[in-house]
Amino acid sequence: MDKKNIFERLTSGEVIPMDDPDYSAIREMVNRTKKLSNQLNSADDGDEIRRLLGEIIGKKVDESTTLFTPFYTNIGINIMLGKNVFINHACSFLDLGGIEIRDHVMIRSRVNITSENHPTEILTRKSMVPGKVVIEENVWIGAGATILPGVTVGKNSVVAAGALVNKNVPPNTVMGGIPAKILKRLN
Repeated sequence: MDKKNIFERLTSGEVIPMDDPDYSAIREMVNRTKKLSNQLNSADDGDEIRRLLGEIIGKKVDESTTLFTPFYTNIGINIMLGKNVFINHACSFLDLGGIEIRDHVMIRSRVNITSENHPTEILTRKSMVPGKVVIEENVWIGAGATILPGVTVGKNSVVAAGALVNKNVPPNTVMGGIPAKILKRLN
């Protein structure tokens, strides 16, 4: 049986202590991604931005997708982007646990999406606790919103500007506040 690498272990939901023998692979990937991110954030041509983003995430980025730089990620390879995705300036995606953004999603400026956390218990705090984030089709995430690990934002939903989303967003709803709660149902 083939042993899963640390990235596969994280995206499958395994908690990884920072003293795991494979943890150095994360540091190596972070260094790779930082170098590519510097190039990405210096680029000004849309095609070049898509090419560099594709290199960071390890997959071709569809020509219908637009990214306004700067953009920040720690790993990149666990980000999946659909078609016709718009990501505005200064967004940060921490993707060790996986981030899936489906088609026709709009993400405003300064949005933070994190798929990784740490336990609150002192003895286990230096462990990585992954939780995949899924942004379903036709979602709009407002400026400055934060999406926490393990959250799914349902189809056609809106996350209001500044919201802190720590639980799933049902389809066809508007969620806002800290922590986010349902503000409105959409038809």
